[in-house]
Amino acid sequence: MTDATQGPPRGAGALEKREARLAFILLAPTFAIVALVVALPLIMNFWISVKPVMLADLRPAEATINERVRADDTVAPGETFEIVYTLRNTSPNLPVGRAGFTDAIPAGVTLDLTDDRCALADGTLTCAVGRLEPRARERFEIVATATEAIDDPEERYEATEPAAQGRGQNALLTFNFSLENFTRVVNSPEFWSVLWTSIVYAIFGTGGALLLGLFAALLLNNAFKGRAFLRGLFLFPYVAPVIAVAYTWITLLDPNSGTLNAILMQMGAVSEPVNFLGQRTAFTFSVFGFSIDFPMALTTVIVFEAWRYFPLSFLFILARMQSINTDMYEAAEIDGATPFQQFWYLSLPQLAAILAILFLLRYIWTFNKFDDIFLLTGGAAGTRTLTVDVYEQAIGLGNIGAGAAVAVVVFVALLLFSLVFFRFTPKEG
Repeated sequence: MTDATQGPPRGAGALEKREARLAFILLAPTFAIVALVVALPLIMNFWISVKPVMLADLRPAEATINERVRADDTVAPGETFEIVYTLRNTSPNLPVGRAGFTDAIPAGVTLDLTDDRCALADGTLTCAVGRLEPRARERFEIVATATEAIDDPEERYEATEPAAQGRGQNALLTFNFSLENFTRVVNSPEFWSVLWTSIVYAIFGTGGALLLGLFAALLLNNAFKGRAFLRGLFLFPYVAPVIAVAYTWITLLDPNSGTLNAILMQMGAVSEPVNFLGQRTAFTFSVFGFSIDFPMALTTVIVFEAWRYFPLSFLFILARMQSINTDMYEAAEIDGATPFQQFWYLSLPQLAAILAILFLLRYIWTFNKFDDIFLLTGGAAGTRTLTVDVYEQAIGLGNIGAGAAVAVVVFVALLLFSLVFFRFTPKEG
């Protein structure tokens, strides 16, 4: 008889190890795909952020050669003329190693090669320079003496194209690292204001989307005629193309021909058109000696963010509300609880977990948002966030190293936020 207190039968441990090994083998392709799709771009972003690389440096440095012949239209035997070669490094930052050129020299001349770096063999001129510094040029003026009458020497000797040799390293593959990009970004006069704008935009955009989603879920939780149609209609801001809805908002809010300004003017709410997307501050509110400037353009893009992405919160919250047992609501109603008390003490605790998850996800997505702000304001009027700054640094200024550094700042900010969020968010029992 087997003792119930004994451990698993012999061999179970070996079987578990084999099963674990098999599971790892089966999941290995998935791990590789995740590493390529997620980890590799992240590593490359960190790599570029510590390299002073401009957009023009992405193409490896190379040497180019230009040939010119200085001669009369006709050169008699014994007369001389010049063949001028200009070897140039096209890269502004990277040198070219083993630089030089070769050129086929047609018959009919002898060359006076006073430069030790050049040699003529079997009708081929070869000149070796060695290391060619960034933007450097090497000029070779070679005197040629005609051994026979030459008509149109320029056409004859420029017809053979010289070939340049030498190639530098790709700027991304060198091991020159520095913190210059981070120093430039952090010491930038607008960095801290851009960081603060990003935080404000993410917090209020996320909070607005959650509040609108919660309100919509409360409205459409109970059954009524036309509820299915309204549920589908509420999804429109999220499923519509962002470029379409962005330009619709731009048209509606235009200070000259916008519909909203026309309505406000006719109602007498405003005395002159309001530039919702181009005005940095709307008004100043003073309280207890402190003045608070309300940013009009930033507020407008936050409202757009909340309007566009509340359907996602609405779907998750509504799904959670549909799964709550209705018996406790009936018991609370019998006990005389008001609708607000039922929501505060019954619904909200049940929704706490999903609201926390939605806040985390929506904060990360909003902090990383680029297209909404770029389409609405282009980052002007106090709406420039870190993601817009990444574009301006990498594409606008051509400094991809600084753009990658800003992207690393975004990653670190979101990582710190996530750690703090998971540390202080109450766990669901």
